Amino acid sequence: MRRRDFITFVGGAAAWPLAAMAQEPGRVYRVAVVITGGRDEPATLAFFDELRAQGFVEGKNLEFVAASFRFDNARAAASVPEIINAAPDAIVSAGDFITERFQKATKSIPVIAMTEDMVAAGFAKSLARPGGNITGISLMSPDLDGKRQDVLIEGVPDAKRIAVLADSNVATLEHLRNLETSARSAHGKELLVVRAAKADEIVPAINDASMRGAGCLNVLSSPMLHLNRRAIIERAAQLRLPAIYQWPETADEGGLLGYGPSFFDAFRQRARMLAKVLRGTKPAELPIEQPTTFKLSINLKTAKAMSHTIPPGLVLRADKLIE
Repeated sequence: MRRRDFITFVGGAAAWPLAAMAQEPGRVYRVAVVITGGRDEPATLAFFDELRAQGFVEGKNLEFVAASFRFDNARAAASVPEIINAAPDAIVSAGDFITERFQKATKSIPVIAMTEDMVAAGFAKSLARPGGNITGISLMSPDLDGKRQDVLIEGVPDAKRIAVLADSNVATLEHLRNLETSARSAHGKELLVVRAAKADEIVPAINDASMRGAGCLNVLSSPMLHLNRRAIIERAAQLRLPAIYQWPETADEGGLLGYGPSFFDAFRQRARMLAKVLRGTKPAELPIEQPTTFKLSINLKTAKAMSHTIPPGLVLRADKLIE
């Protein structure tokens, strides 16, 4: 086992007696969920499993109201009034787009969000003391997008042009300029930016990157892009365009490279924060959490299908190899 694969979580089954004592006997807690994962997807199942370990069991003392799994932005935005009217005990949200709409819609219902940068987006005053009704997980995405770009360049050293696929709903001009500066000054590479604001714009954007001579693709952090990752993986494979993704688990699904915190671990982490809020901790006083463990996964089967060789040094550093 690699050292970075060994993670000890606080909570879990050992915390069950304490968790049960902290909850109101006979009460059914009502939670609204708006997340990109499907209800039966592994990460969502990990979320449910962690809630059970914390003492919250659907059908017993937990009810999901106005839930929206595997959402797109338009459908999620339309669900906001229904969710607010349902007056849940807490809301679980994913991404800047929908969290901003909840921020405007309620100042009282606790929101446990997972976004790219909670403070920079204005959802919290600070990591230590959010100060409002929103807390959750800040994914450090701007920094990690840059790290992924470095890994991608190492994995495709002969590429002269690097493309980034950006979600127009969340990518800032400053962030894109920082990536461009890093590619040019640190690596001597030209950066091409292609954008998509919705699902049907993704494949045309990838086609544009390929036609403009991109040698590889950095899929920037975004719930919308993650939701449509299978279309990205498929088109990148057809074009033989090496790509890197936000979550290491994407390599298990056929993506060439994945670097970042574990998607499954992040869902469990969010479940533990939700449990704290349901037990009475105020979001204003619950520090925002950040990932502390990052993994690199490489799909060597995908590399072979693309006739691409991953440099041996990068292979040796991988936490997981899919063969």
